[in-house]
Amino acid sequence: MAATALTGSGSPGAPRADRWHNALILVVTRRCDLRCAYCPTVKDGEPDLSIEDAKRALTLFVERHGGGDCKLFGGEPLLVPDVVRAVVNAAPPSVSVYLSTNGTHLDEGWLRWLYMRPQVTLTLSLDGKARDHDGLRRGAPSHDALVAKLPALLRLPRFVVTQTIAPSTAVRAAENFRYLRSLGVKRFNLLPGYYLPWKPEQLAALEDNFTQIADDIEGAWAKGENLYLRNLFVRAPVAFYNTGFVVDCDRRIYGNNLVLAGNLDHVRAATATGTLDNPPSEAELAENGARAGQVLADTLGPAIMEATAQADACLTRLCNRLYPAYFEHRGRKVITR
Repeated sequence: MAATALTGSGSPGAPRADRWHNALILVVTRRCDLRCAYCPTVKDGEPDLSIEDAKRALTLFVERHGGGDCKLFGGEPLLVPDVVRAVVNAAPPSVSVYLSTNGTHLDEGWLRWLYMRPQVTLTLSLDGKARDHDGLRRGAPSHDALVAKLPALLRLPRFVVTQTIAPSTAVRAAENFRYLRSLGVKRFNLLPGYYLPWKPEQLAALEDNFTQIADDIEGAWAKGENLYLRNLFVRAPVAFYNTGFVVDCDRRIYGNNLVLAGNLDHVRAATATGTLDNPPSEAELAENGARAGQVLADTLGPAIMEATAQADACLTRLCNRLYPAYFEHRGRKVITR
């Protein structure tokens, strides 16, 4: 899965919190050609979501909520291009579409198509320099090809880079952040490696590097530079995994997309709360989503959950530190208009 789930428990003071309440999450496919070392998604054994089922899910979502966010996840969604195009074209103006991708299938045709669709936010997984980006991927190296596409990607109306920070790369997180900025990236989503073992020294490195990143962001804002950090605008009840109206590629419906995790595959049937033919009520969906944290704890154990909580706390402290500077920066922009 492209690592774009909006992460972290965030802060009650976040400018735009609780976005998961109106979110449709479509698991377009489980297939992926890169298989990142930190990604928990089970990659095989499932059909792709069909165009008909994707449109059915979108219709159900709009009928219930009127609008909100539609997130296209995988696997790698661009392996099923017809479904991606169908959802974007069918989405009404009240629905904002978020497409998460590893970027390997973004050719000139896709870039032209996305450029004409400002309702789509493209989120690209790019972790930094080649050493760390390619080193965390089991497929063919992709860093150089993605960097070559960046000038065109940066011209898209809505483009965000997710920088995933694994325990082994935490010591270079600030270096990788600065590298991405040097390439022209201005819109970021920072994603610590969740549900992985973190050593104390790796957590200390994460904390130190988040401090350096905060210094850089505050410095950029003080100079009037536009620098966006998506983490400031989203809180979620479960780190990494998205809560909402989740439709898996096999047509089952869940209240949270933790069902993507390979180490939770054995609980998929038990945690489903309906299908596209027999969708759950809002109350059933909410109850299902609320159980996600306990399912993770029961399956992964206290050590992994504690490591995840500590990594998430580092991200939350980063966000909390940045809120005052963000509001000052936004206030200056309003005054100068």
